[in-house]
Amino acid sequence: MDPRVPSTSELHFIETQEAGSIQSGLYLEQVALADVADAFGTPVYVYSTAATKRACRALHALAAPQGVSVCFAVKANSNLSALRILAELGCGMDIVSGGELLRAERAGVSGDRIIFSGVGKTADEIEQALARDIHQFNVESAEELHLIAAIAARSRKKAAVAIRVNPDVDASTHDKISTGRKGDKFGVDYAKLPDLYEQAAQMQGIELVGLAVHLGSQITNLDPFRRGYDRLAQLTKTLRANGHPVSRLDLGGGIGIGYDQSTLEPDLGRYFAIISETVGSLGAELTIEPGRYLVGHAGVLLTEVLGVKESEGSPLTVVDAGMNDLARPALYGAFHPVIELSQCGRPRRRTKVVGPVCESADDFGWHNLPALYRGDRLAFASAGAYGAVMASTYNSRALVPEVLVDGDRFKLVRRRMTVEDMLDLETDSAWSGPIAEKICPNELVSLK
Repeated sequence: MDPRVPSTSELHFIETQEAGSIQSGLYLEQVALADVADAFGTPVYVYSTAATKRACRALHALAAPQGVSVCFAVKANSNLSALRILAELGCGMDIVSGGELLRAERAGVSGDRIIFSGVGKTADEIEQALARDIHQFNVESAEELHLIAAIAARSRKKAAVAIRVNPDVDASTHDKISTGRKGDKFGVDYAKLPDLYEQAAQMQGIELVGLAVHLGSQITNLDPFRRGYDRLAQLTKTLRANGHPVSRLDLGGGIGIGYDQSTLEPDLGRYFAIISETVGSLGAELTIEPGRYLVGHAGVLLTEVLGVKESEGSPLTVVDAGMNDLARPALYGAFHPVIELSQCGRPRRRTKVVGPVCESADDFGWHNLPALYRGDRLAFASAGAYGAVMASTYNSRALVPEVLVDGDRFKLVRRRMTVEDMLDLETDSAWSGPIAEKICPNELVSLK
């Protein structure tokens, strides 16, 4: 096994005989990734059905005996094919926008299996979610609570609401993906939550069901979960002592994965033991919202070498995938293993892999790779989460296609955008504004 390949990724090398010589190529399940690149070009995202199912089943096997429901965090990978796979295996959906609500619906997920999280819900999004009778809203502020109450009352509905608490717990992850510390924009301050819960209990249009918490993303040290869930348990007991029902506890997501050998995969058995020891005896309905854990190792991003140049005596390998296609390294200094699609036997050397985007941040780090030439192909591993969903069209670079692999089959599940597609969104329409609409042309002279 190549040390750069996670054991749960379905990536492996297979030797084949061609023209009298033995060739070794990188496969995802039983599909040669070179065949995918030939069919759809590069860059291209490719996802493994088997890896997604394996991760989902492993999580459910530990969650089900404890009565813990699983809602997939759609923001991690919102491709409809991925959502359908997870929904068929019993996952609900945790959404953070009206767009993700529509995606969950298109994937066949009913409203009663959807939780609407997020710090900035619009009135229109709230109306859409109420119309679909979603399982619950995770409310993040007093203002949002009042808005949901008003819209629900006007619609003659009851909105099931859990209030998200900010427990002031540092998740020991990257600063930009920590969400449970005092001062982070998410949740209601721990000390202020009992007062808001009291207000919510009196509001028409609100069905107060419980509490929610989310500490951050890519958490591999499980100790923050214990601290956060301990605080959640204490708050639950306080609210119940004040006479309020707390029938549901949403424990959030954040379970990390190992992107390289320096990061150990978290022990899921220990994670669920923490749940049992902290909130398991409270008699509440429990939900977790994993994202990355279910799809991270299932995806790769294929790219092609555009050229190799020397910089201060060090080789720079320029590839056709850029920071607009895979943003995590530029945003968080994140690392993705890079694997050549063909084991060619060339001597290896350290090279920095960079993209073509006109930014110094378009840098995927140093990797130990064989001598590379224009036309060679590489795969960024563990790119199934926060990859395609975070892509942009910066530098007028079109969004890349997505492909699903199942056994020895593969199919396109999102076509490649074209520059013409982007240009078609831009129109040269008529001007509008208060002067153009209200002042006659001959009156403009008097304004000068």
